[in-house]
Amino acid sequence: MKTALLVEPHGGNPVNLLVDEDRSALLKEISLSLPDISLNDRQLCDLELLATGAFSPLDGFMVRSDYESVLDRMRLQSDILWPLPICLDISDTQARNIEGGQSVAIRDPEGFLLAVMHVEDIWPVDREKEALRVYNTLDRSHPGVDYLFRKSGDFYMGGRLEVLSLPLHFDFKQLRMSPEEIKNIYGKLGWQRVVGFQTRNPIHRPQFEMTIRAMRQAKANLLLLPVVGMTKPGDFDHYTRLRCYREVIKDYPPDSFILNLLSLAMRMAGPRDAVLHAIISKNYGCTHFIIGHDHASPGMDGNGKPFYASDEACLLTKDLSSEIGIRILPFEEMVYLPFEDEYRSFDEIPAETQTVSLSASDIRERIRTGRRIPEWATSPDVVRELQRAYPPPKKQGFTVFLTGLSGAGKSTIAKVLYSRFLEIGNRPVTLLDGDIVRRNLSSELSFSKEHRDINVRRIGFVASEITKNRGIAICAPIAPYESTRAEIRKIIEECGGFIEAHVATPIEECEKRDRKGMYAKARAGLIKGFTGVNDPYEIPESPEVRIDTTDLTPDEAAQEILLFLGQKGFI
Repeated sequence: MKTALLVEPHGGNPVNLLVDEDRSALLKEISLSLPDISLNDRQLCDLELLATGAFSPLDGFMVRSDYESVLDRMRLQSDILWPLPICLDISDTQARNIEGGQSVAIRDPEGFLLAVMHVEDIWPVDREKEALRVYNTLDRSHPGVDYLFRKSGDFYMGGRLEVLSLPLHFDFKQLRMSPEEIKNIYGKLGWQRVVGFQTRNPIHRPQFEMTIRAMRQAKANLLLLPVVGMTKPGDFDHYTRLRCYREVIKDYPPDSFILNLLSLAMRMAGPRDAVLHAIISKNYGCTHFIIGHDHASPGMDGNGKPFYASDEACLLTKDLSSEIGIRILPFEEMVYLPFEDEYRSFDEIPAETQTVSLSASDIRERIRTGRRIPEWATSPDVVRELQRAYPPPKKQGFTVFLTGLSGAGKSTIAKVLYSRFLEIGNRPVTLLDGDIVRRNLSSELSFSKEHRDINVRRIGFVASEITKNRGIAICAPIAPYESTRAEIRKIIEECGGFIEAHVATPIEECEKRDRKGMYAKARAGLIKGFTGVNDPYEIPESPEVRIDTTDLTPDEAAQEILLFLGQKGFI
């Protein structure tokens, strides 16, 4: 058996949890009789960084004593600095069928064996405590809190790992090196000082200037570690970002950098995440690490206030830098001085000097809405790659999502829109009316709340695929629940336009139009769970278009949606 040895705090050689061939063969045989745990995308990222030593000194998913200690004081039980819980969450059913002292087979979603875990602890998740300690908020608009409350399992399972194989990747294989492999390259190149830079965004001009300054300040070479695991919802996909990085690195001096992908599932925990990033960079052999403005921040909370102060990550990592064993290079926001045609750190600029700036979020929004990106903000080559992947609205796919009560006029408006888009003829068009979907995709479903949600999610999934491939999807379900509509919006807006049209015809008018007598049957108690009578319809708070068809023809109602699409540049 190959044993994983714990390294000294954030120094020495990283942990390596990959077993040798003999042990691997034995574990494969043993795994056939073990319970299976299939990992999701976030867990696969964690497993990979545990296995390769990027998460040294961890030698498995955290046990309860380490988890509690990390929440309370940012340290493992052994007193080694560690900022965030790295836990394997499982369902209630799985927790009931597994006990401490048992081993389990860890598999990917296709059933491929990745590791064997020797379970030491299973305990219930205290979501509220973890959210407050780790993220300092219960606000569900924080992506880490949202994952914790909406996606995470009810129990955590901790224990040592023996890894047979890393998660499979079929993209950019030459850029997926372990800390040990990266350190070997340093040795071959004779590098003594290395600056680490982690990012989840394309490298625009401010970030490029920051890395150049850091290299000069530290008299060091550069390790670029772009995150290709789970980042903030709405970020550019990593394929597009990698094409952008390949354009940017042409501007660095030859042989002064290494580009390597990091399969990190970001928690967006601001200062705690920054400490983790510094530890990871130390494990990759970096001597210095860049902490920028608003490092690892998810942005604004539900009240429009920042989750973390802009310098909070910098202050915490600087305080802990000697313990981590890496020197922190802090940078204020880099802004552009148009008269000087140069970038400077905000703290270096004299009062009343004219400056301009565009954040990564600003550039992302401009790309998605088809607005111009000035050359001072980012390289034209980067803009070209971003526009190729995220074209302006006229070339994007989009979904028109009509929602409203039965009889409100959704289906008729949808048919009008379908004909008009076919007339225009510049994109493929698909009509996903509620009755059509029920007949072809959801014939086995009932009209219970759960099944109605499943039906609407299926519509949303099909619409997202159509939108992703730059077509037009017209959806016309009742879709009574706000949370489900919001979930669909989130998925579709990642790949194109989403236009929610609330057909707000009053229920009295809908009942007058009821040819099938469904409202009458519902009021007589013959139909249960009928939306608007004995099951609620949650009115959209801020749809793109709101239409009352009481005094409008279907053509007039469809025209309101077409005018909105024209105003936003989609047609």
